[in-house]
Amino acid sequence: MTLHQTDVAVIGAGTAGLAAERHAREAGARTLLIDPVFAGTTCATVGCMPSKLLIAAADAAQAARGADRFGIRATPRIEGPAVFERLRALRDDFVAGVRASIAQLPEGTCLTARARFEEPGKLTLDNGDTVEARAVVIATGSSAALPGAFASVSDRVLTNETLFDLEDLPASVGVIGAGPLGLELAQALARLDVHVEVFEGTGLIAGLPKAQSGSLYGALTREFSIHLNTEAEAEPDPGGVRLNWSGNSAVFERLLVAAGRPPSLDGLDLEKAGLDLDDHGTPVFDPATMQCGEAAVFIAGDANADRPVLHEASDEGTIAGRNAATWPDVARAVRKVPLAITFTRPETAIVGVLPDSREDCLSGEVDFGNQGRARTMGQAHGICHIHATGAEGKLTGAALCAPGAEHLAHLLAWAMQCGATATEALDLPFYHPTLAEGLQTALRQICAQTGQEGPWQRDDDPLPGDLQSGS
Repeated sequence: MTLHQTDVAVIGAGTAGLAAERHAREAGARTLLIDPVFAGTTCATVGCMPSKLLIAAADAAQAARGADRFGIRATPRIEGPAVFERLRALRDDFVAGVRASIAQLPEGTCLTARARFEEPGKLTLDNGDTVEARAVVIATGSSAALPGAFASVSDRVLTNETLFDLEDLPASVGVIGAGPLGLELAQALARLDVHVEVFEGTGLIAGLPKAQSGSLYGALTREFSIHLNTEAEAEPDPGGVRLNWSGNSAVFERLLVAAGRPPSLDGLDLEKAGLDLDDHGTPVFDPATMQCGEAAVFIAGDANADRPVLHEASDEGTIAGRNAATWPDVARAVRKVPLAITFTRPETAIVGVLPDSREDCLSGEVDFGNQGRARTMGQAHGICHIHATGAEGKLTGAALCAPGAEHLAHLLAWAMQCGATATEALDLPFYHPTLAEGLQTALRQICAQTGQEGPWQRDDDPLPGDLQSGS
């Protein structure tokens, strides 16, 4: 049994934890990084990267399958083992990069163990050691939820933490949950010739507003079934898993449960740290400082369930690490414009803050079903709403379901981060023919509501008609 004394103890070696340790150390603090396995980040191991590798394979199959519309004859032949072989090879390469960076940390920084609070500033490890720290950063990430209703078929259940280790594609998969992760994986599997049906207990999908949810639903259900407002019950079956819903029944070889990824906080004994917890057992914290109340405890990344995406985890780890190092002197950070992207086809995105109602703001709309570049690509579907406030039309939020939404969302996020108005955004270059020029339609509508005039409204506007309409 060893007593470790340090300035900052970081629990969790994922994206947020690695950032917190690094920035605390760079601020002059002695640091310890505590993790039970040091497996690599969620993004590299079971999240962003392997899921995008599966989607890339699905895109290739779909491109061949849909080539007929361009006068090209092609039929994909999908080899499941080869799909997973490439996926794992590249995934393991990404993971190796993360592990290499961990291996380069100063000697004695990493402690392989599980930690729990014994009292404020004191941690007990499951290897018998004890850690005393001036400040603690909680960066334990999240884990896949497995509701008790599926316990009876757990041997046939997949999550994002197990799907990518399959040796071959299953013949059929029932997907529980139509959130971003569930839909990304469902569409990828369907495009790889897996029979897929999705079951969602609410009437919306991918966490989107009604218009974008409806547009995405219409696009996806051309490829596989999505049962909204439906709770499916599972039971074992010789063929895999039988799902029963609304008087219907079907057997699936496997069940993919995408019912969310709650924070991994169990076993930390947070009550002994003297923290105020919300109704879900998550510490109450300030998102500008990552500090939990007035305690010398900070929480970052998926563990706080606030902005569960990688770039936010990195930013939060940076803020938490710096403030933990300088505690009790804590600095408030200006957070970036919120940005969330779902990599379905079409892609979706939510940028900034969406209004409670359209009456509270200025709004513009573009229909990508009639947008010139989208039509040339054979991807003419989707809708985008851009929102603004104030007499000058300052951009504040947007919701997109559109081809190339991951790129369009970045353009809008950058404009919002710079405090741009719709008029100022229209003064920026828009190349023809691109998907981005479609945004002009929504921006012009906002400008019209502010009463501002610009060259885009004049009769002698030199732009071609298709640009003026955004089509």
